[in-house]
Amino acid sequence: MPVTDSLRQSDPPLTLPGAMVLWRVRRLLGWAIGAGFAYSLLGTASTSSCPGGFTGDGGYLDATGRSTDDAPQCVTLTLEPSGFAYAVIAIVVFATVTGVLRYSADQADAIRRLDRAVVGIVAFVVVWTALTQASFASISLDAWDGTRPFFLEGTYFGNIVTDVSPLEG
Repeated sequence: MPVTDSLRQSDPPLTLPGAMVLWRVRRLLGWAIGAGFAYSLLGTASTSSCPGGFTGDGGYLDATGRSTDDAPQCVTLTLEPSGFAYAVIAIVVFATVTGVLRYSADQADAIRRLDRAVVGIVAFVVVWTALTQASFASISLDAWDGTRPFFLEGTYFGNIVTDVSPLEG
């Protein structure tokens, strides 16, 4: 009895003309959705600082350790995924499919364009995630004393949400 494994078929069925191109378009869409999902998970971070604290009798301490009646301010920074990354992924998908329809000379050229788009999307998401995480990690909260307003200085990538609120205890 011959050994057959009909469930593990590496090549898609080629009954439809252009089926290989359609499989590659499906693959491109799968990678684009997966890269967007991965960016949603990896493109977030948060950090906070609360200079000051509490005294033993229920009062507050400022950043220098002196007793004060006013609650010190705390800052929380949250890095959220940027819509820019999702827009780039969508533009690459639509531009690639349009380019395949308009400019591909044959099936091999179409497949080559679609495969390059997958590599481009994955590379972009990896680089953009690393860039946004590195720029977020470069924000220093140590210089803020908790009394004056907090402002982000410099150039940062991604969406950074700033929340300044009094210390709660």
